[in-house]
Parts: sequence; C-alpha cells; structure tokens
Amino acid sequence: MERLNYQHLYYFWHVAKEGSVTRACEKLHLAQPTISGQLAVFEQAIGEKLFYKEGKKLVLTDTGRMVFNYAEDIFALGRELNNMLKGRLGERGLRFNVGIADALPKLMSHRLLEPALNLGEAVKIICVEDKAERLLAEIMLHGMDMVLSDVPATLAAGTRVFNHLLGECGVAVFAAPSLAAYYIDDFPRSLNGAPLLLPTTNTALRRSLDQWFDMEDICPDIKAEIEDSALLKTFAAAETGLFVAPTAVAGEIQRQYGVQMVGRIDNVRERFYAITAQRKIKHPAVMAILEQAQTRLFGLLDMPVTKAAKDADLS
Repeated sequence: MERLNYQHLYYFWHVAKEGSVTRACEKLHLAQPTISGQLAVFEQAIGEKLFYKEGKKLVLTDTGRMVFNYAEDIFALGRELNNMLKGRLGERGLRFNVGIADALPKLMSHRLLEPALNLGEAVKIICVEDKAERLLAEIMLHGMDMVLSDVPATLAAGTRVFNHLLGECGVAVFAAPSLAAYYIDDFPRSLNGAPLLLPTTNTALRRSLDQWFDMEDICPDIKAEIEDSALLKTFAAAETGLFVAPTAVAGEIQRQYGVQMVGRIDNVRERFYAITAQRKIKHPAVMAILEQAQTRLFGLLDMPVTKAAKDADLS
C-alpha cells in the first residue's frame, strides 16, 4: 500500500461508525454497491480484513480498530482545519484519549487528570474506564494516549509501552462517624473482627492489605468485596463498614462522603502509573500530568523515589 486513498478511508470510517454498509449508504446518499466495492478495494490495498460479520452487524477486526482510530483523528483534524479557515474556533480542541483502570479510585483519577484541564489550550478529554489489560490493548492499537493504573504494564502488554510512576502514598481506614468513634481506639488492633468493605481480590491494594492483615495477625469481618471504588464508599457512608483509601485524597474523601479517618496504615502503599506508547509521549496533556503529579498530589515527603515520572522501557 504505497499511498493512502482518503476517499476509501472516508467510506470505511462511515461504515465503522454506522455498523453496517446500508446505514452508511443512507448517511452518504450513495448506492450500496458503491460503498461495498470501494470497501473491498480498500481492504485489498491494506492486505487485511477490516471487518467480520456478527449476525447482521459488521464488527471491526484488530486492524480495523487501529485504522478507525487513525481515521477519527484524521477527519477530526480536517473538521478543525475547515473551522479555522472559516474563522471559527475548532470544535474539538486538543483531543486527549485516556483510559482509567477500574481499580483506580475515582477521586484519584480526577486529581491526576486536573493538570490536563488547566492547559493553556482547550482540551477535550475522552475517558474510558475498563480493565487495565483491555485498556493497554487499546494503547497498542493507538486508541489511547494514556492509561492511568494502580499497576505497571508488564512485558505481556508489548515492548513499546512505557510506565511512568506518578507517585505513591500510604493508605488510611475511614468510616461513618458512628463507626469511626468505636474503632478509632487501639487502632489497628481494633480492626480485628471489624466490619470491612474491601476491593476485590484482583486489585493491587487488596493483595497488599491481605498481606498486611496476615503480618499483623488481624482478621476483619469482610462484609463486602466491591470492585467500584465510588460504590464502596457509598456503602461505607451508609454505615455498612469501614474502608481503605489513599491518604493523598483523604480530605476529599471525608468531605464528599461524610466519613472520618480511623487510622493510617503507612506500611501499605498505593502506587499510581501513567502508561503510554512511545509515539504519544509528547502529548501536552500527558506531559502536564507527568510533570505535576508529584508536586500537586503526592508531595516530596511522601515519595520514596527521586523522580516521580521515571520511565520504565519494557523493551
């Protein structure tokens, strides 16, 4: 494929967005043989299939998803150029696709993304929450500029993926005021038999907590295991049990959910990573997050590393 045919790309892009050739034809006011024929020529030029059928719907292959993500950027730039030439403000601003691992606390996600919102230029953030491994697959297909996660990417994610340690902090136990008053004395021994709301066992925090419980010979009464961090805190605000969260956002947690801190567990640390592909490392929003995470959120005193945004090349 020596030169990209943008007309073919345009037809493909519409078919991918609509999910069928028929709906794309209606949108473009073209006959179905025209679209089908041009799509076949485009696939032949690329040398790979872009769709497979799932019932009556066309579903993108891995190659198709990668081509579609590029097409989104290409035609968004075209719309912006058209607007600029007409003297109008670009409708999309700087596009920033970020994936957030579902194990990451929502308040932490917001705080980490704040620098991107305070850039000198307009930024349109597209946030997707999912399992970390699925989000990392999107990075490899160029669908994400960055993934925020509580665990680093491993070699299985690919050789051109970079981990950037944003920072780390201790954790604390929180509870509704009535429960906090009962368990604050003799902490952490008071956690023995205490009603606890914990993240699910597939999270880094849960694994660290289980090790700490074993080390301290503490056996809490686990009332629930909840994957979504916001839902877990909602349960806690209703006096269902105590929960654990990062100290870096302790103030926000107490204000938003009306809970109190019972005590700190400084031997358990939570780490936070920005994961990028090398191709995207110069994105202004990514750079702002990497540069400001340590000073804005974690602080030098709570950081045992000398450089918060230290790259770890997995190649």
